Amino acid sequence: MWTDFVYAIGDAFQWSFGFFEFVQNYFNNLLLALGFVGFAYWMSVQNKLSKKANVPSEVNEEGFEGWYKEENKQIK
Repeated sequence: MWTDFVYAIGDAFQWSFGFFEFVQNYFNNLLLALGFVGFAYWMSVQNKLSKKANVPSEVNEEGFEGWYKEENKQIK
C-alpha cells in the first residue's frame, strides 16, 4: 500500500519535470530579457524623477548642508 503511494508520488514528479524538457531554456531566457527590460525602464523613470527633484544628489554639491532643515526651499 505505502509502496504504491510512494511510487505514485515519484511518477507524478517525473511527469511534472517533463515540462522542463519541453520548455528547455526558453523560459529562463524570457525571464532574463524581462529583467533587463524592466531594469532599463526603471532607470529611465528614476532619471526623470531625479531631474524633477529639488534636493542635491551628491554630497559635494553646493547647498547640500542644511537642505532638509528649511521648508519650501528650492535648491536646484
